[in-house]
Amino acid sequence: MGRRSASFARSSVANPLHSRHSLVIPKSHSPSLEATPPPVVAAMCSKIPFLSSCIRKAAQCDSFNLLVNNGSAAGQVIFHTHLHIIPRKAGDRLWRSESFRRRPIESNQEVLDLVSSVRNLVSSAPQNHC
Repeated sequence: MGRRSASFARSSVANPLHSRHSLVIPKSHSPSLEATPPPVVAAMCSKIPFLSSCIRKAAQCDSFNLLVNNGSAAGQVIFHTHLHIIPRKAGDRLWRSESFRRRPIESNQEVLDLVSSVRNLVSSAPQNHC
C-alpha cells in the first residue's frame, strides 16, 4: 500500500497472513499501545472503517481481523505501535476463535476481583486517561 498522510503510513507486511494483510502505523514513535498518546490512538482507530472497507474490497473478502500485538508475550516483535488489518474469507484456515484453548473461570470471584482492580486503577488515574 505505502500511502502516507501527515501522521500515518499504511503498509504491506513483510510476513503476511494474507496477501492484503496491512498495517496502520503512526509516524510518531511509541513502543506500545499504552505509551501512545490518546489522540494518536484515536486518529489511528478513526481510519479503520474506511481502510478496512477498501482492503476488504481489494481482497474480495467480507470479513477482517483487527489486531494489536502489544508486548512480547502477545507476540509484538516491532516495538512501534501499529494496527494489523487482516482480510478474512470463510474457510481460509488462518485461525478460528473456536480453536483457541479456553480456560474456564474457576469462580465468579476471579471476575469480581478483576473488575474491582480495574475500577480502582481507573478511579485513581488522571482525568485525561479515561
